[in-house]
Order: sequence, then structure tokens, then C-alpha cells
Amino acid sequence: MTKVVPTLLTLSLALGSTAAFAGGPVVVEEEGQPEVVAESPRSGWIVPVVVGLVVLCAIACGNDDDATTGTTLTGS
Repeated sequence: MTKVVPTLLTLSLALGSTAAFAGGPVVVEEEGQPEVVAESPRSGWIVPVVVGLVVLCAIACGNDDDATTGTTLTGS
């Protein structure tokens, strides 16, 4: 019995130390969750162009007060 204990201790140290240092560190990467990347909106220029066209149309059309007041010219 006295020879079995040192033999088992030596064997467990020999097998345990090789398994502990074998292979180096283990890095586990998660493959189930894909990385989400926010995309820039494709229509980012459409809204300012439409608003600009509306403003230009409002300026070009103007406000003709004479046509809306109902005044008429009477001739001779």
C-alpha cells in the first residue's frame, strides 16, 4: 500500500500537467449571432430635393393679390 500511493500521485501529476499545458488558450467564437451593421439610408437626398422644389415652386408662382381680390377693370 505504501508503494501504490506515490505511484498514483506521480502518475496523476504526469497526466494532469500535460493536459493542462497542451494546446494553449482556447478561444470560443459565437457563430450563431451575425454581426449587425447599420446601413446608410439610400433615399437620404430625395427629401431635401423635394422640399427644395416645393419652395422654388412657391417662390416662382408667387402670390398674385390682384387675381384674388375680385377687382375688375371697367372699360369705356
